[in-house]
Amino acid sequence: MATNVLVIQADQFRADCLGVAGNPDVRTPHLDRLAADGVRYRNAYCPFPVCTPSRYSLVSGLHVRQHGGWTNHCTLAPGIDTFPRALRRAGYRTAAVGKMHFTPTYLDVGYDHLELAEQDGPGRYDDDYHRELAAAGLAPVTDLIDQEREFRALAPQSYWDTYGSGRSNLPEEWHSTAWIGERARRVLAGWSDSGGQLLHVSFVKPHHPFDPPAGWDETYDAAALTPLPGWTEGIPAADQRHRREYFDYGRLDLPRLRQVMAHYYATITHLDHEVGRMLDLLRQRGLYDDTMIVFTADHGEYLGFHHLLLKDGPMYDPVVKVPLLVKFPGRQRPGEAADALVSLIDVAPTVLSACGLPPATPLPGKDLADPAAGHDCVFAEDRRHGIAGMARTDRYKLLWSDVAGEALFDLTADPHELANVVDDPAHGDALRLMREAVARWALYDATPPTYLDPAARHQLFAGAVAEHRTGG
Repeated sequence: MATNVLVIQADQFRADCLGVAGNPDVRTPHLDRLAADGVRYRNAYCPFPVCTPSRYSLVSGLHVRQHGGWTNHCTLAPGIDTFPRALRRAGYRTAAVGKMHFTPTYLDVGYDHLELAEQDGPGRYDDDYHRELAAAGLAPVTDLIDQEREFRALAPQSYWDTYGSGRSNLPEEWHSTAWIGERARRVLAGWSDSGGQLLHVSFVKPHHPFDPPAGWDETYDAAALTPLPGWTEGIPAADQRHRREYFDYGRLDLPRLRQVMAHYYATITHLDHEVGRMLDLLRQRGLYDDTMIVFTADHGEYLGFHHLLLKDGPMYDPVVKVPLLVKFPGRQRPGEAADALVSLIDVAPTVLSACGLPPATPLPGKDLADPAAGHDCVFAEDRRHGIAGMARTDRYKLLWSDVAGEALFDLTADPHELANVVDDPAHGDALRLMREAVARWALYDATPPTYLDPAARHQLFAGAVAEHRTGG
C-alpha cells in the first residue's frame, strides 16, 4: 500500500509556542500528541522569513537562490520540480487546502485539487474562501484593516494601540482556521484505504492580525502570561532602525505585549483544535499509523524578542526558527526530540523517500528518516532590507547585510543575540569559518532574478471543489 502524506503548515508560528517545546502558557494538546508519535526537531529553520519564498522552498526542496522566488508576489519557475508533482506522476491523488500564496493564485505546483483561503495580494479576491464569504454576506473586516493599505490607512486608534490584535468580526464557522479545517476534513474523508494520497493543509494563522473568533479570544488571561525569552525592556540600539516597521514598537510595553500574546496563543490553540479534528478522523478511519504527517510553519514571529513583533527585521532565531514535527509511517522513533540543525529544504527529500521516490534532480536537503540527518550549518536569506543572509551552526550565527554590515553571535554565551562579537579577536577563527561556509553555500547557483509570470499554468478547480463538497 502506498504511503499517505499529510503536510500541515502554519504561518508565522514561533517555534517555542508549543506545549511540548516547554512553553509555560500555550496549550497545544493535539500537536503535543503528534510530537509524542514522531520526531520533534528542536532546531529547524526556514530558508527565508517571508511566506511565498519559504513555501516554494518547502515544496521544491531548494534554497531561494536556486528557485528564484524572492518575493510574496512571484511564480515558481517552470522546470523546477516539486514533491507534489513527483507524487502526482507516481499516481498519487494530490490536494491542497488553505493558504498557498502562489502567483497566479491557482498555480499548478502539483496539486490536482485546490481549495484556497488566501490573505495577502490578489489571491484573496479570487479564492474559494472569500467567494464563499461574499456569498454569505460577510467580510473579514479585521483582516482587511490589517492587510490592505487602503483600509489600514483608516484604521481606528484601537487597532494601533493593540498592535492589530483582538476578536475577529467573523463567527467561528467562517473564521479562516475553522473553514480550512473543515475543508481539509472533507478531503481526508474521501481518502481511499489503498493509500497514495497527499494533502497539504496550510492555515493562515497565527499570522497577524491576531484575531481569534468569539469564545476563543477569551482562552488566555493576558495578565497571567510570561514574556518569552529574549524580551527586552526597550529596543536594542542595533535594532532601532526597525522601530517602525508594521507598527511603532517603541510604544510596546508589557501589558500590550501580554495582550498580543493572549490573542496570538488563542489563534494557535484554535489551530491546534482543528489539527486534532483532522488527526482524529485519520485515527477513526484506521489511516493514522501508516500516514506520514509533517507539521511546520513558513517562518516564525518575534513576539517581543528584542522588543519587536511580527517578522520585519533581523533574522534572529524566533523569526527564522520554525516548529517541525514529523510522524513517520508506522510511528518510527516516537517521542524523539532531535537536536540536529535542519531546514525546510529537508521536507521534500524526506517525503519523497517515505514514498519510495527519488528526486528528479539532486537536492541540497537531507532525508530526515535517517536519525543522523542534519546540517553543520543552515542558511537563510532576506531581500526586504537590502540583500541579507544568515548562517547558523550549533554555536554561532552570522548575519550579513549590504545595509547593516555583519553581526556574529556566540549563541552559547548569548542565546538572545544581544552581543555582536564580529570584531572580537577571540571569535576570529569562528568568523573565518562562518564566512567560508557562506562562500561554499553561495556557489550552489548564481542568484537568479525574481521570476514572475501572472499567466503561468494554473488549474481550474470548480469540479474538484464540487466533488469535495459532496464528499466525493
